[in-house]
Formats: sequence, C-alpha cells, structure tokens
Amino acid sequence: MAAEAAACGSWRSPITSDLVAEAGAVFFKFSDIQPGQRGAFWIEARPEEDGRDVVCFARSRGEVVTVTPPGFDARTRCNEYGGGAFFVHGPTVFFSHFGDQRLYRQAAIGAQPIPITSAPPEPASLRYADGVTTPDGKLIVCVRERHENERVTNELVALPSDGSVAPWVVASGSDFYSFPRISGDGRFLAWTQWGHPNMPWDGCELQVGRLSSRGGVTEVKHVAGGRTESIVQPEWSPQGVLHFVSDRSGWWNIYRDDGNSTEAVCPMEAEFGAAQWTFGLSRFGFLSDGRIAASYTHAGVDHLVLIADGKSADLGLDFTAHHPESLRSDGRRLWFIAASDEQAPAIVCYDTTTRATEVVRRSAHSVINAGFISKPRAIEFPTNSGFAHALFYPPANDNYIALNGEKPPLRVAVHGGPTSRYPAGLDPEWQFFTSRGWAVVLVNHGGSTGYGRSYRERLANRWGMVDRTDAVAAAQHLADRGDVDPSRVVVSGGSAGGYTTLLALCLEDVFAAGISYFGIADLETFARDTHNLESHYCDGLVGPYPDAAAIYRERSPVHLADRIRSPLLILQGTEDQVVPPSQAREMLAALDANRVPHAYLEFEDEGHGFRRQDTRKRAVEAELYFLAKVLGLPLPEGVTPIEIRHL
Repeated sequence: MAAEAAACGSWRSPITSDLVAEAGAVFFKFSDIQPGQRGAFWIEARPEEDGRDVVCFARSRGEVVTVTPPGFDARTRCNEYGGGAFFVHGPTVFFSHFGDQRLYRQAAIGAQPIPITSAPPEPASLRYADGVTTPDGKLIVCVRERHENERVTNELVALPSDGSVAPWVVASGSDFYSFPRISGDGRFLAWTQWGHPNMPWDGCELQVGRLSSRGGVTEVKHVAGGRTESIVQPEWSPQGVLHFVSDRSGWWNIYRDDGNSTEAVCPMEAEFGAAQWTFGLSRFGFLSDGRIAASYTHAGVDHLVLIADGKSADLGLDFTAHHPESLRSDGRRLWFIAASDEQAPAIVCYDTTTRATEVVRRSAHSVINAGFISKPRAIEFPTNSGFAHALFYPPANDNYIALNGEKPPLRVAVHGGPTSRYPAGLDPEWQFFTSRGWAVVLVNHGGSTGYGRSYRERLANRWGMVDRTDAVAAAQHLADRGDVDPSRVVVSGGSAGGYTTLLALCLEDVFAAGISYFGIADLETFARDTHNLESHYCDGLVGPYPDAAAIYRERSPVHLADRIRSPLLILQGTEDQVVPPSQAREMLAALDANRVPHAYLEFEDEGHGFRRQDTRKRAVEAELYFLAKVLGLPLPEGVTPIEIRHL
C-alpha cells in the first residue's frame, strides 16, 4: 500500500498513550539486577499497580516470578532518588519498603516479609539503602539516612540479618556515604563518602577499613579520591583485590589497587562510570577466569566488553543503551538491562562460555512494529562552548509521507539532572511523537555525563546558560540543515530540564511553545528548600548561596516570566519533595497576569517523576492535545481535552 501524504503531526499511529503509560515514568522499567542461586533478581516498576516497585526473579530460560507480595513496595527514599533498595543472600531477599522505609527480610520466594529494623519515630525518618551481607549472611552493612529535628544525617550502619539487635554506626562524620562493599573473605569493608558542597561526580573519597566478625570497623585508610576526583563502584575481585572507577584521567576508567600501587585496568577515553544519582551503580563485574566484564559509554552509545591483559574485546551485542545499575556477573554469565535502536529495555543474560544471548524479560512495550520506529542519529553541532551532542529522531511511519514536502515540527527535549544524559535506546515516549510526524532531538548539552569530565564541567557556574544555549543551537542546527520547520519548534523537559525549558521561553525567541514537568522556577527557593543531597548542588552550578543571590534571581524563570510569550504546559505532582508545587504555582500567577496561553495539570500523590499508569497516560495525551491546539495541528482523536487559558 502506498504511503499517504499528510500534514506532519497529524499521522495516525499504533503507538498509543496506553503503551507509553505502561512503560512508566523512566526510560528503564527495570533496575538493579542481583545474581542469585541459579538465576537473577531485579527491581521492576509496575505503573499499573499504583506505581509500586517489585522484586522479580527468573532463572535463565525460566519463568519470571514476582517476589514482592501485594501491599509492599521495594523502594527507598534515601537521598530521595533511591536505588539500591534490595539485596540478596542465597534465597533470602532484603528490601526497603516504601511505605515505612523499614528494612524487611523475605526468607524465600513466597514467604511473608518480616521487618528487621524498628518503626521510625516519625514517618519515613529512618531510611536504608545500598545494603550488602557478609559472606556467611549473618551481618548486614548498609547506608542509613536519619531525619531528626529538621536535620538529616547519613551514615553506614551494621545490623544482624535477623534483626535481633538494632543497627549500630560503623562510619559517620561525612555528609554522604555509598557503596559499602565487603571483601570475599569478610575481613575488609570498602565504601565511598563525600561532603557538601560536592556532588559525588565532583569528587568523593574511597575508604577501606578492617571489618570484625562483630561488625566493627577499624584501621580505616584513604585509598583514592578527593575534592576533584570522582570514585564510583568499588568492588573486590574474587582474588581479594580492590577495583574501582575513577575519573582522575578525565574519564571514568577502571582501576585496581593491591594495597601497594594503583593502576588503570584498561585506559580509554570513554566512561566506565556514570553520575551517581542513585545507589547501586554497577558497570563492571568479574568472571571466574579473571576477565572483567564492563559497560562503557563513548559518543553517547554504550558498549559491552570483556577486559583481559589491559585490552578490551567488544562482545558485538546489538544493544546501545545499558542501565547504569545493571551489569552483574555470577562468574560465567552476565546479567544486565539494555535497549537497542529497535528494542525497548530488557533483562538480558549473556553466557560468556557459549556466547549465547537470552532476553529473559522484555518490557511490555517492546513490541512496536519496525515500520513505526525512528532510529536515533548521533549529531554534534556548534555552540557557544565549541560543540555539543544530541540524538536526533526524524519522523517515521511507513503509512505516511510529509504533505507537499513539508518540514516536520521539532520537539527539543532537555534531560534532568542537569548532570545526566539521554541514552540511545528505544523509548516509546519519543516514538509516540515521531510516528505522528514529529521530529525529536534529545540534547546532551554541556554538563551531561558520558563525554568526559571536561565536558561535564562546562556547566560549572553556568547552569541556565550553557544548557539553554545548547538547546537553542540544536534547534538552529537542524533547521539550518533543512530537517525541521523552524517556525514550529517546541522545548520540553523535566526537573532541571524543566528549568531549562522555562528559562528558554523567558530569554529566547526560538521556541513556539514549551512543556515543563515539575521544572525549577525559582533557584533561590530550590537552594533553600530542596532535599539534603541537592541542598548545595547549586553552589557549583550557579555560585555559593546566599553570596551569589543576585545571580540566582537573574537566572530564575519566576522573575523573568513577564517575558514569556509562547504557550506553556506545566505538569506537577502534589507530593514532589525535590521541586514543590509552589514553584509551578508561582509561574502560573505570572502567566495569568500577562495573559499568556497556558495549561496546568496537577496530579495528586505523585512526586518527582510520575509513576502511576493513569497519570502517565493523562500527561502524554495532554502534551499531544496542547501542542495540536497551540500549533494549529489537527486535533487527535480520542484524547481528553484540557483547559488552555488565554488561548
């Protein structure tokens, strides 16, 4: 059948809002793989179950079993972004329950979880994450975050795995801790720590102490790291040698330390680490034959390699995006979460002996017909800072071609963080638009991870400047190439990306509309009121507060909102602890005062990142309806209208 000529943005597509909503609020539906006896455990997001997370288990070529029973949500609020919410020892699963933040022990699949930490004095005031057991399974060491008298304290604690004794502190004094890792003989404990105003990717320290059988830590020594060296994922090899990832060369590479010297395992201008927004990052693991399996990022694409004798051998697998919490080894097999240009994230098992690859669990949304999939094209484009990176997705739908050679509208998407990046894998959210005749560009602006430390540091003291101008430059580059219609360019983003969106609408005349998901509107409010992890984040992005208060005001969209003339859609959760709803409401008042067309959707019981399936469905449909109305595109069928004030 010949393709029909139709206006871009009006094409009919089988990629529905239900399919996007089923995928969840994040690119990866799965996270945090832990190899167990004869299989692997992982965390799986369940948008259809009120957004809860569950632990699942599967043997290779076996049935997937849901381990976490109804009424439990395996998720921690430690550092608000969580991660590292569960760990295993043999058949026993330990996890943090989101409802009360206590640690629970589940003796076997099908067993009832039993709390092993006491109820906190105030709701969610004691939070646990990133746990590990001693080799005999009798002792747990983990991160604990205490909220007392409006003060937040992070520390490493130990406790018996049966919960018979209350946790005791084994390391304290730093603002943050992560990666407690016990050597195979149970004699040593390694961990990382850092203090304000640093974020872990700015600089942190790797420490090692002697661990007694009773859970005491002595003879602590500094191994690596500091204020300007970022350490990620300390791990003990089967031979008892400490390995870790450091960016001391300008790139996150793997190092080994035998107690006398430290050396790079396989030096490369590539990133074997990632920004530690969550606990549990894992990008390398050990094979029983001495080789190291590792995932690295180069030019925005992820690769899986085996390292031996200082050299890496690419496995040649057809995956372009790897979850940073996922690569684990059981000695022979590799378990990881990955996506490709045409396949959404999946649980994958690779046997290093037989070289067989098995997809153990596919995302429910990984069945998009190839004729409706837009494949990303990595682009590099000139900016005020020299150059920047992005992933460009042109329109793709076998049933349609552009009417009269029309150029498509463009959606410029800015990631959160802002120290983060867009991965190069299939995401139904973007395919939802490209299959309808939109072009999408995912901007990995200066400050993004995956391109080395110097690129990451471009955002130092220049947040709101580099990210904004790089987003503009991406749009202009594609327009100059003739790929898109420059009169129909919109900008969108969530959290920090929402901030860039709001500021771009205030200061740039490139964008015909904007969409902000829980975007930061007032930098001063954010610096004063946000959660502990990010309470000094802006010191490095903007300047020390309150000394640089004038700069904070100059770069805050709420103080520039009278300059906005393009329509704006704002989406917000009522329980957002990172960017409270008050910031969105301040923007609304300014938009109303200036009679700027805008729409606002506020979702009850949603936080910083929408988790529920009905919320995600409503949000993506609102985007489609809003853009159709403000750009004069044909209205989509079956989509519930939203109120757009002053249109």
